[in-house]
Amino acid sequence: MSSLALPEPAVARSAKGRRAHRHFLDGRAHASKEQWPRAVQSYERAADLLHDSAYALAAAHAAIKAAQPRNAVTRLRKLRQANPELTLGYTLESHAWLELGRVDEAVAVLQSLPAPAARDHTYHVSLAVGLQRLGRHESAVHSFMAALALKIDDALSHFRMGMSFKDLGLKAEAAECVRTALVLGLGSSELSARALLAFLEREACRWDEADRELATLRAAVRAAPAEAAVETGAFVHAVLVGDAAEQCKVARLYARHLAGQCVALPRKPARAHDGRLRVGYLSADFHQHATSQLAVQMFEAHDRARFEVTLFSAGPDDRTPLRERVRNSAEHFVDLHGQGMAQMAAAIREREIDILVDAKGATAGSVMQVMAYRPAPLQVNWLGFPGTSGADYIDYLIGDPVLTPLEHAAHFSECIAQMPLCYQPNDSERALPQPASRATWGLPDEALVLCGFHQSYKISREVFATWCRLLHALPAAVLWLLRWNANVQSALTAAAAAHGIDTSRLVFAPVLPADQHLSRLAAADVFLDTWPCNAHTTASEALWAGVPPVTVVGQTFAQRVAASLLRASDLPELVCPDVTHYEQTVRRLAGDPRHRGELRSRLCAQRTLALFDGRRFARDVEALYERMWARAVAGQPPAPLPAQP
Repeated sequence: MSSLALPEPAVARSAKGRRAHRHFLDGRAHASKEQWPRAVQSYERAADLLHDSAYALAAAHAAIKAAQPRNAVTRLRKLRQANPELTLGYTLESHAWLELGRVDEAVAVLQSLPAPAARDHTYHVSLAVGLQRLGRHESAVHSFMAALALKIDDALSHFRMGMSFKDLGLKAEAAECVRTALVLGLGSSELSARALLAFLEREACRWDEADRELATLRAAVRAAPAEAAVETGAFVHAVLVGDAAEQCKVARLYARHLAGQCVALPRKPARAHDGRLRVGYLSADFHQHATSQLAVQMFEAHDRARFEVTLFSAGPDDRTPLRERVRNSAEHFVDLHGQGMAQMAAAIREREIDILVDAKGATAGSVMQVMAYRPAPLQVNWLGFPGTSGADYIDYLIGDPVLTPLEHAAHFSECIAQMPLCYQPNDSERALPQPASRATWGLPDEALVLCGFHQSYKISREVFATWCRLLHALPAAVLWLLRWNANVQSALTAAAAAHGIDTSRLVFAPVLPADQHLSRLAAADVFLDTWPCNAHTTASEALWAGVPPVTVVGQTFAQRVAASLLRASDLPELVCPDVTHYEQTVRRLAGDPRHRGELRSRLCAQRTLALFDGRRFARDVEALYERMWARAVAGQPPAPLPAQP
């Protein structure tokens, strides 16, 4: 939230007024040392002695800082009743409601201010942030514009407005906002913002800009001291950079930044106990999200005789059937949405979790800082983030022999713990693709359909050039792409034309709900993977739909996921060591419809086999947890755990 300029109180000449002012000065002294509970007491004494709005505002502000937002709301409501045109009273109360996780109340209070002329810069920023958190991004943009009209050089408002453009699918517009914010200066957040700018340019498929921003970002990362604590874009490096050592450095910088912002709980050692092993999963994605789609059957299948499983949900309730299924999948479901990181960590510690699994990592809406409080004796990184956490407070990373071979250990801060088949769970109860004609999906009946259903940031200049070479070599083929955002279709159509491709051979599809998406995906002939970040969930969806993916394997986590899935499906011949072999493999499949039919039949038959069996996955991961816990209880440090048959 933007900084607040609190008014100075008038110094009354009466004895009571002088006493009130002394209390106020005491409060200011405590506030300067961030002793907020003591500041509250002093400011409240001043406000109770003299009904000066400046004293009441200072008391309310200190109460918010002291984690006493209800106290602030009570005081501010009284103040607003007495001073209905006091803009700062509305603004501060909105901040208190935000601290309570009541964004709707925060916005309602601000919108009840009766005098539009009194709406200052801080008011507009506060309203914009509230609207943004409610997902009302068009209205948020209007409020940010109003704030910037009053203070055009507010870097943070430019940045935040960019986040609303991003969520509206306007990636190029979002990039321009972030670029402006960087020019104005974002202080210690600069490296993180630079990463986001590179990512947004890739999402918009503006490759010249993306390449330039990524080069600037990587130079800044190389210049950063290895042992520093820096707010970085760990996810961006994990998916856009093919250098595992560089990814690990960025992750370590970010993990130390998170740890530096909190005071860890007293370390709790692993102790043997007579009860079940208590496993907790922490994520903000327990709703309609890829993580829940993949993991829900595993949650349901945990052996409750041996494991007490708790899901800690830090994300919103989207009221979807998947959210309800996830809620019912475990013995305990704890809703932590709206709570601070310290509160979440305390809630986890209170439940005496033995093994805490971060199934979110440094992705959008991250709650990784909870792990920095060290609420559990053993802590694990799994599934949500495509790489190392970089955190010395996370003990293990769950991978598999293909995804995370032990010889790659130097690129992970955690010890590698390998699943026997694949690190990615699946759900054998997910919907089956429903038959439909190609015309239903806007495809020509006789064409060879090459499918590239990826988020647009994965489609680099090199990847798209490779796909265009395939289109030249396969004149009967069309390229089927997702209309992932408002910028991608025009950008890729122009790029195809520059490669001499008839743009009618590009077919763009809208984003659909999961069940419809699977049925549509089954209409493709070959799934074209990307690099240096593969398809992850989408690759397993293609396999489920009976569509063979062709991938290029690399040296980083994000570029080995599809290889892991294909080897688990007994299709190693579709894993290519380089782009030349990738093109050759796609061309062979394209020219052999009989072989494609055999592959489809094999894949459809495998829906009942190991890769898609969430129950089997639960047994395997439970065995891995028991191995981790046995070492910890024996007083042994974490160590690599190779896969066991």
